[in-house]
Amino acid sequence: MYVVRPAAAAAAAFLGLTLTVLGTTVSSAAGPTGRPASGNGPLGSAAPVVYAHRGASAYAPENTLESIDLAMRLGVTWVENDVQRTKDGELVVVHDDSLARTTNVEQLFPDRKPWLVKDFTAAEIARLDAGSWFSEEYTGARVPTLRDYMNRVQRNRQRLLLEIKKPELYPGIERQTLDLLDRLGWLDEAHVGRRLVVQSFSADSIRIVHDLRPDIVTAFLGTPKVADLPRYAAFTDRINPWHTTISADWVAAVHRLRGAHGKAMEVDTWIVDDAATARKVQDMGVDGIITNAPDVVRDAVGWF
Repeated sequence: MYVVRPAAAAAAAFLGLTLTVLGTTVSSAAGPTGRPASGNGPLGSAAPVVYAHRGASAYAPENTLESIDLAMRLGVTWVENDVQRTKDGELVVVHDDSLARTTNVEQLFPDRKPWLVKDFTAAEIARLDAGSWFSEEYTGARVPTLRDYMNRVQRNRQRLLLEIKKPELYPGIERQTLDLLDRLGWLDEAHVGRRLVVQSFSADSIRIVHDLRPDIVTAFLGTPKVADLPRYAAFTDRINPWHTTISADWVAAVHRLRGAHGKAMEVDTWIVDDAATARKVQDMGVDGIITNAPDVVRDAVGWF
């Protein structure tokens, strides 16, 4: 997907300052499946929850600590990330299976094409610049380890929509991810009930997470046919589709089912970065919107 690059950091700093002055906040109350209580939408209706996709990635380099810090300053509680694994077994936060697009790996390691995450050690990845591709101001930003990322989310009092990326490349990554989250205190009742959702494009991966920890809220990324939805309801709580693939009838069909935790299934759609589309999917009845520009979407759907 594309990344918006407004006059990069200056715009981000301006937005953060403006929203701080206005005192924009997000409710800290949460429901029983990890979802915060709804904000006040138009005419008092419930507004979709807003998720900062790879952080506030329209304004800062995706999946970096800088991006989730900016989301915090924008007043957005939920952030989304992508988890993969290095050659020596360290979990890191990066979207592509290749490091080429979002780091300077080609300059540092010119003979290592196609520069796959799984072919580099954690120490090698720690040397990479993950910010200058986006903006000169972010030169020196790093690819965070999942441990460092989780510590920052905790410090920021944020919540996490964690995506297990390309699990077929990393056998056992589900258990490894859960083990790390457990060691960091993220699998206690408070975190599991209020601050964590695990998603993947792989139904098998989500089924593994559910089997290992049935208490965790899970989401499948995709748009299954209505007839196939009951199969997913056995091991997941949400279906998270690309926004161009859904209709109000499809969203209603998901809502009619009860998911793995016995609650009505939910829909968080992606990637919506403009006000008109945000209002369109809100009218379809979605429960959440995943966006690179969380401030734009939040203001459009009335999440206060």
